[in-house]
This record gives sequence, C-alpha cells and structure tokens, in this order.
Amino acid sequence: MVESTPEFPGVHIRRAVPIPVSDGTVLRAVVISPADDDGRPASYRFPVVLNVTPYNSLLLDVIDRLLEAPVLGRTLRSVSASIDLSGTPLEGVTEITRVIAGGAADLLTINRHLVRSGYVQVIVDARGTGQSAGVWDTLGPREQLDTLDVLRWVRSQDWCDGHVGMAGISYSAINSLQAAGSPDGPDAVFAVEGSEDIVREIFATGGAPSVFIPLWLATVNALKWAPTPHLGTGIPRWLVDRLRSPATNVGNLVRGFLTGSDPRIYDDPSFDTIDPTIETIDVPTFLYGCWHDIFGGAAPDMYNRLTLERGRKQLLVGDGYHGNPGIGFGEPGFPPRLDVLERAWFDRWLRGVDNGIDRYGPVTLRQQGGGWSAHGRFPAPKAAPRRLYLTADTSGTAGHARTDGSLTSEPPFRSASLRVAPGWRATISRDTTQVLAGVPAVLGGGFTYDNRFAERDALTFTTPPCRASVVLSGPANLHVTTVAFAREAFWAVMVCDVDPDGRSTVLTNGALLATRRAIDDDKSVRTDDGDYLVAHHPLTRESLLPVVPGEVTVLDIELLSTEAVLHPGHRLRIDLFAADAPRYVPILPDRLRTRWRAQDVVVDPSNPSFVTLPVLGEPGW
Repeated sequence: MVESTPEFPGVHIRRAVPIPVSDGTVLRAVVISPADDDGRPASYRFPVVLNVTPYNSLLLDVIDRLLEAPVLGRTLRSVSASIDLSGTPLEGVTEITRVIAGGAADLLTINRHLVRSGYVQVIVDARGTGQSAGVWDTLGPREQLDTLDVLRWVRSQDWCDGHVGMAGISYSAINSLQAAGSPDGPDAVFAVEGSEDIVREIFATGGAPSVFIPLWLATVNALKWAPTPHLGTGIPRWLVDRLRSPATNVGNLVRGFLTGSDPRIYDDPSFDTIDPTIETIDVPTFLYGCWHDIFGGAAPDMYNRLTLERGRKQLLVGDGYHGNPGIGFGEPGFPPRLDVLERAWFDRWLRGVDNGIDRYGPVTLRQQGGGWSAHGRFPAPKAAPRRLYLTADTSGTAGHARTDGSLTSEPPFRSASLRVAPGWRATISRDTTQVLAGVPAVLGGGFTYDNRFAERDALTFTTPPCRASVVLSGPANLHVTTVAFAREAFWAVMVCDVDPDGRSTVLTNGALLATRRAIDDDKSVRTDDGDYLVAHHPLTRESLLPVVPGEVTVLDIELLSTEAVLHPGHRLRIDLFAADAPRYVPILPDRLRTRWRAQDVVVDPSNPSFVTLPVLGEPGW
C-alpha cells in the first residue's frame, strides 16, 4: 500500500464556519476542500471525513501551517524521518521525533494529502471548546447529540456526496466511536488511540486516579480561552459561555481528590453515558492502539467486542505511547504511515475502491522485543494460560531490589513474608512515561527500557532464563496473598523482560487498592482451571471491602493485554510496589488510610501467590 498521487493540486480552507445544533448553540468548524492551483474549491460532491476535537482548531491550524511552511515544514518532516538515536544515551528522543514521519501529525491536524485525494475534511471544535459556543460537556450526552447534528449538517451540504467517515486521535477517536454506535452515525471510522472504559483505563485504574486527568483537563480548559480572531460578531456569546464555566470539571476533580465526595472517583453510572457502546457499531472500523498508551489494552479489547466480520474491523497495535502513535510507520518493515492507512480505509468504505485494506491483518501487532506479527484474532490463537508461582528463593538476578525472589513453575516449598514500603523510585519508570503520553521518553534510561532504578523499591520475582523463544499474548492476572498494617493498601505491578545483561524492560502493568478487590464474575474471564485471566473489579462505592490491619487479604490484579517475545537467555520478572506515582495517585482519603506503612506479600505453599500468563511456546522454566 503506497501513497497515491493527489487528484487536486491544492486545498481551500474556510475557518470558523458556523454549524447550528438542535439546542440553538453554534459550533464552529474548519472546512478544508480540494482546490485548483489558484486555491478555488472544486465544484464537485466529495466524501467527507469529520473530526470533532476539544483541542482548539486554531491550534491545529497553527500546527498545519508550520508543517506546510516551505522551508520549516520540509525540515521538520525530514528531521523527523532521519533522526535515529537508538543505542545511544539519547535513544528515548527517537520515541518522540519520529511521530511526524509516521503520519500522526497529519491525522491530528489538516490532512492535506487526504483532501487533495478527493475528500472534504471538517474539523469541529466540541461544544464549549476552541471557537464553539456553549459549555464543554466532556464526551457527555449533549456533546454526542452535537456530533449527530453535525453529521446531519455535513450530509446536507452541496459539497458532500452523502458518505461521511469519522476519524481522529484520542478524544476525537472516542467521539467517533460514540457516534458509530448510532443509526445516524458515520459510514466508517478510523480511530487512533481511543477508549472503551475510561474509568479502568486511566481515570481510576484499580481505584487509583492518575496525574494525567488533571493535566489534561487543565490543558483543554486553557486552550478553550485561546484568541479567536475569526469569530467576529460571535465573540460576545463565546465570552459569556466561557465565563459560565471557566475551568470545566476542575473544581469537581479537586474536591473528589481531596475528599472522595465526587461520585466519579468511583465507577459511577455517569460513565455509562460516556463510554462508547462497542457492540452496537455496525460500520467498518479501523482501530489503532499501542501497548503503552494511556488507555492500555483498549484497542485489542474493542476489537474483540466489535461484532463486525473480519475485514470490516481491523486492529493495528504499535509499541509506543499515547503521544507518539505511528512511530516508524512508512519505513521499511513497518506498516504504511497512519495518514496513508486512513486514506486507504476511507477509499475502501466511502468510495468503494477495492484496494485490499480489508484483507490487511485483520490483527497486526508490533511484538515487544520482536517484529510485526499478524493473527486472525487476539490473543494469539495458540497462546495457553500458564501459572508461575512467587517464591522467596533468590533468583540471583535482582540484588538491587528490596527482595530478589523467583518465579517458578512449581509452588513454593517454604513460607515467607516479604515486606515492601511505599517509595518514590517508581517515578523514574516506564509507567511515568506511559501516563505522561510518552514525553519523559526523551530522558531515556529508567523512563524507557531499564527499570532497575525503580526496582530498588520493589519486591521482584524472576524466572530462570528462557531456553527457547516464547510469546506472551493477551491479558494476565496476578493472584497474590497480602497483609496490610493499615486500613488500606495500594499495590502496583510491572511485568518485565530481563535481558542477559540484566536490563529490565517493562512490558505491561496493573494496580489495585485493596478495598477495591471485589470481583464481578459475570464480567471476568477465567481459565479452564478457574484462574482469573481478567478480574473485573466493579470499582463502585457500594463494592468497597474492608481491609483489616494484620489480616490476610487476597487480591487478583488485572494486567493489561500485551504481546511480547522473550528470547533465549531472557527472563520474565514481576515487580511489586507499594507506590507508583504519578501513574497512580490514590485520592487523599485512601492515601491517608494507608498511613504510608509497609505491607507484605505472603508466600505460602498452602495458599500460593501466582501470575497467570497466556504463553505461546515452551521456555523451559
């Protein structure tokens, strides 16, 4: 699949186009149309690609201008494609710089190649953000009605041929998936790094919020106050609406963190109106995600929940972060750039071009530690669940950690209580890079591929070296017996690949507050032997369970889906922490209940702790 030759030489851009919606509010859009050499819009009907964004179309317009600047734009694209600092102390810089070359910037802003290929692109500021009037209804019911109103408006325009797709990254992807579940929704979707369960994925994973949400809210609220030179007479209405809600949701978030009084700190029914209803989507849907996205394993989970036949649903997963989708794409051995894939997807489903993209995959994954792999489904069909037990026997590989334990195929022969206290070293870890959308990757070291600094605050459990290559594919679960010495305890888990030189690289993670340990078996997944592969914790206020200081508490901690290769000589390691900020920041009442005390993992032959992993191959452990 290659980049096509554009049909039109230029684009025509109209800014601050008014779109009235059903309650009388006026949204504003940027409309980009194919144009001739003189910039005059072509007088034809075209398929349309719609993006709804909270990030201010004015800012996206500025990014587009930079990328299209005659000298600067070419330089940015050239440098992005050519910089490769792999194997150097600055290798993390490459994680960020290649994002432009991979096509994500074109998806986020104006996709000029898409427009010149015969599409109209419409970028709409969500209600209460950017140049649109109203109060921001963060992915809520009113905003969802707005999207359907915008779709009706687009289809009524004389430049639309009646076929409309929706696309976008992150928030725009979620908005697209929400609309796709409606009979009046788009005709196809290209969703990059969307979410299906905001509570578990980022808002309160395991019951513990992250620093991402307040930073994100602050960013969107700041951007909605940016100057709006194209509004003209609409400025007074815009200003009144901004003053009605100058910092949407920020006050509720602060109160919830300090007091626990906001019901959204838990899995409140309000989230049912926000999360996309994946099962009702019946239009062709392309999903892109990455293993260390802020939304974790959302893309594979959504793919499995889609009721579409293969081909009409596609899954592509890279090995990156939320802020660098598509790194490496377009290079030899990688998929085409994301913007090229987007155009091909809409060519197939909006124009009816038989270009073969529906035969791509349908599940294409970048294996951590390996190359690209294609499956008919995910997890890998032949991956079988396997238990590995936590023991107090020394592995001889983690003398730097609080405890150097072992992971073995047999239960432990002796009992032990292994103690760990909350610390700060996990701040320098891949978990921090994940929750900050990849930005700390530029610092390299512990923020990317070497977890040994963080492990000084951890209990570690490590396997013998692999005798042959083995693939981990799918979700996993840690079943662990613990003792707390306060009325709350927090546990964070990292699963790592340890190479022969001792470098420990995080593959996946999970976390749980002990009071959130209740499990909904109807929504959980078990192995044939009854072990949990996915333990679904309700995370509601009503499901809280007490923690009795000094008494045993058994936890099942869900670990995010991944696919990774462990090569001969490599080992698998489980790291257990009592603190992991800023990835997980329990609300103040929960943190006070922990009293910042140490807590124990109990290794007991009669009630063993173990991790259940989906394994393909025989490592010889």
